[in-house]
Amino acid sequence: MIADSVPPGVNPDVPTPARLYDYFLGGTNHYEVDRQLGKRIKDLVPEVSDSAWANRAFHQRAAVWLARERGVDQFIDIGAGLPTQGNTHELVRSVVPDARVVYVDNDPMVLAHAGALLADVPGVEIVMADLRDPQALLSDPVLTAQIDMSRPVGFLMTGVLYFVADEADPWGLVATYARALAPGSYLVLSHLTSDNKPPRSVQTGEEVYARATENIHFRTRADFERFFDGLELVPPYPGADAGVSYVGVWGAEDPAAADTDDSRWLYCGVARRP
Repeated sequence: MIADSVPPGVNPDVPTPARLYDYFLGGTNHYEVDRQLGKRIKDLVPEVSDSAWANRAFHQRAAVWLARERGVDQFIDIGAGLPTQGNTHELVRSVVPDARVVYVDNDPMVLAHAGALLADVPGVEIVMADLRDPQALLSDPVLTAQIDMSRPVGFLMTGVLYFVADEADPWGLVATYARALAPGSYLVLSHLTSDNKPPRSVQTGEEVYARATENIHFRTRADFERFFDGLELVPPYPGADAGVSYVGVWGAEDPAAADTDDSRWLYCGVARRP
């Protein structure tokens, strides 16, 4: 069933990244304007849904790895998007039952849907904030009530930094968040890239999102690696060197088989704050 109600603050006539992502993942929380633009992208980039799922799967594997292998028991999920199956709190709590999770998004539709679903889930909250304002985000009373910033945190920013323009200094923003985290915390990042991709497909993506609430910004591998300056990247899979990879590869049981064209639309990395 496609969304037929309009929560307060939501404009159904202007596409949003969260609703487009929901469309690509096969969800139902989107409107006709999102479907029209989403279909335009799918027509030129048929693998876009597979790429979205590859990014989602990386997010899930990384969150579980932090809980299981590093004992992280509190998480901040930036740009959380609309609720779907395998949400962060569900996954990490399968490993650490009392893990605390705070979701953050700036889309009022996310707040409406996630807030309703999480209303009776202790230790899990949703915060309405913009990642481009770290001071406001990190000082939000809902977040500070749930997350102890003096202890290690899993800080997840997957599929969101490419909505931040160079002029807003996304590298400086990530560095600000990293400095606010306790040593032993981990950053989990993913980002769209135009490396080795058809220029027409990249251009279409930029044009489509120019009509949405946020523009989209593709970046190179070198640009993406800059986000981890001063941090300790972990190997994407056993036997690999520490560094960034494509989303399909990180944590995959068979990295060679997982390294598909679909997953090569996004780089990813997990790094420890020393």
